[in-house]
Amino acid sequence: MDAAGILRLTRLRSGLSLRALADRANTSHATLAAYEAGRTIPRVDTLDRILRAAGWAADITTSSRPDATDADREAKGEELLQVLDLAAQFPVTHHAGISFPRFPPGPRA
Repeated sequence: MDAAGILRLTRLRSGLSLRALADRANTSHATLAAYEAGRTIPRVDTLDRILRAAGWAADITTSSRPDATDADREAKGEELLQVLDLAAQFPVTHHAGISFPRFPPGPRA
């Protein structure tokens, strides 16, 4: 979720109006409205201050990327090339003589 959605959701869950939250967060109503509309993106410290004023806290988690090293990215590229080579072995168009099994209609729900 983006900052605009987070701000709006936490404000609504806190039962606060834009003006009430703006007063608590020491910011203007217009600035808070711009953040919620996504016209302006608040800095991280500003987002944290507004969330705290609404009675919420921002928890940020990080995790390592599976392609964090050059060797990992190179391995992914090699794997992609292998998949593309395999895909090239299949026919591009279907053979006109291919038939599919016909199944009886199942029970209707």
